[in-house]
Amino acid sequence: MTPIQFSFFVLVCAFVSQAMALSTDKNQDIEIESNSVYLDDTKNLGVYSGNVVVLQGSIRITGEELTVYYTNDNELDKIIITGTPATFRQLPDNSSVYDEAEALMMEYHEDNSMIILTNNAKVSQGDRRLIAEHIEYDTELSQVRAKGSQTENNNQEDNRVRLIIPGDKDDEQITE
Repeated sequence: MTPIQFSFFVLVCAFVSQAMALSTDKNQDIEIESNSVYLDDTKNLGVYSGNVVVLQGSIRITGEELTVYYTNDNELDKIIITGTPATFRQLPDNSSVYDEAEALMMEYHEDNSMIILTNNAKVSQGDRRLIAEHIEYDTELSQVRAKGSQTENNNQEDNRVRLIIPGDKDDEQITE
């Protein structure tokens, strides 16, 4: 397998293996589409540009540019996808509801198993949503850190971290 083929394979496998994925996703073919591609084995990178779509089983990743960096040993180093926004969608096992994420930039760092969403980051699992300027997910420890940002006028109200957990609609009481 050439370094370029390896980067294709590792790109999607990194995302697949990090979430509670549909267990059959990893066995599906990987399909990457873009308007153009630049592959450079001397710089250990691949850049896919223009309407990038990555599909594997229930996984769908979209963005405007996808860059895959790998080490001299052909191991994955990091993946960066940007868009307006870049999106990630995956169906977990035993669920009919997709896990979804979006941000202007998404990064995956292999060395510390960290997924980082920056600039208008949103993660949703069904009706539950986490909205922040910056979200980090440690896939090994299953830990999430999120933070807002300060605006020039220090109006933090719009840039604070928001976690939305829906109430139990079945237990709503009807009042007359």
